[in-house]
Amino acid sequence: MRQNVDRPLAPFRLAGARRRHGPWALLLLLLGFTGLLASADPASGSSVIARCELEGVLDAGSGAYLADCVKRAEGQGAQALLVRLDTPGGSLEATRTTVRAFLGSRVPVLVWVGPSGAHAGSAGVFIALASNVSAMAPGTNIGAAHPVGPRGEDVEQEGGEQLARKIENDTAAFAEGIARQRGRNPEWAASAVRDSASVPADRAVALRVVEFVAPTEADFLSAVDGRRVEVAGGGTVTLATREARIVSLEPGLSQRVVHALAQPSIVYLLFLVAALGLVVELSHPGAVAPGLIGLVALVLALVASATLPVRSGALVLMLVGVGLIIAELFITSGVLGASGVGLLILGGVFLVDRFEPGWFVEPTFRLSWGVMLPTAVVLAGAAAFVAYRSAQTRRLPQRGGDAGLIGESGTALGPVTPSGGEVFVHGERWRAISFTPIHEGARVVVRAVEGLTLTVAEAMP
Repeated sequence: MRQNVDRPLAPFRLAGARRRHGPWALLLLLLGFTGLLASADPASGSSVIARCELEGVLDAGSGAYLADCVKRAEGQGAQALLVRLDTPGGSLEATRTTVRAFLGSRVPVLVWVGPSGAHAGSAGVFIALASNVSAMAPGTNIGAAHPVGPRGEDVEQEGGEQLARKIENDTAAFAEGIARQRGRNPEWAASAVRDSASVPADRAVALRVVEFVAPTEADFLSAVDGRRVEVAGGGTVTLATREARIVSLEPGLSQRVVHALAQPSIVYLLFLVAALGLVVELSHPGAVAPGLIGLVALVLALVASATLPVRSGALVLMLVGVGLIIAELFITSGVLGASGVGLLILGGVFLVDRFEPGWFVEPTFRLSWGVMLPTAVVLAGAAAFVAYRSAQTRRLPQRGGDAGLIGESGTALGPVTPSGGEVFVHGERWRAISFTPIHEGARVVVRAVEGLTLTVAEAMP
């Protein structure tokens, strides 16, 4: 009897329950255990937002990066993709690639133009319009998407009325189509292309270009929390962004390199380095280092120029300018160096072709004077300095060879007579003659050189 009292009863109850209710009791226990595990997971109730940035020109590298961010956000099951935008524009092909990725995304795309002072110009207008929800920080602007010529003039003045109308109509239709699909203002989208309309943040909200004015990304995410948006495939997503965990998506190495090279100033400097390195290698064969540096710079310059609307004629002007500056080292006329500097500056002015139909950038996208002038002046100054020092060197007496021995002093190693003797000059032993006898140990001066024999005279005390 004592054993029956002390025996634990719980296992028998479980066994009895299992016998009476079959698999149902076990199923309920498993469900309860799963619920406990889910409630114990601290991350189960939190959503994740993928984040990426576009700062600078939209080129092949950054366009591929934004499209890749959409795929990565979908693969990670992110609640949304947040894009921070600050761009003057970029490649039309990269713009279309990015817009296609945004419109076809199965996760909501949120675009924030910021921080204050940033802008969504030209191609940036299409990116903002293609988002599900967009916001702008105070002090930012969006617009100015009208195609312009190399110096900011109207396309019609540069390429003719028919070409201007074709580019303008195609671009305006592109902007209107995006705006209508996202429920934004198609009239303003067209005016941004046709009339270069540009508006600040508060005006953009009033015109239904963007949805919010948000000083920070956190304010933007709080404002869109609970908003329902449609994604590709006809689905609807309710955003839960207030307490979401943000995961940054970094670009790949190739995307970083292409984006870093897609700057007019980088192209300008790379072509100068390439030209200088190759010219130095050709003028001093076997130096290796200048030629290697020049070759690497040339390859990088070609890669960079392929990602930018660069005029080949401007590159020729720059190369000729470098050649004239190099020529100044050998012909110290001053005219060649000044002409070379002028061609370098002229090539820089015309380097970026903003009229290129494959590109869509603001007039501000160009090679800055702050890069052109200092570079040209420094390069010309270095050439002038080298030319000046070369001229000074040519006026100095010769120090090498037979002529360099004349005037050197030494010591007689033994008696020196008209018939012969030995002297120690310039760290070497020489046969020597003297028209007047010189005793051993006397100081001598070289007066002439004939073959391996020196004509010396006794140095005056």
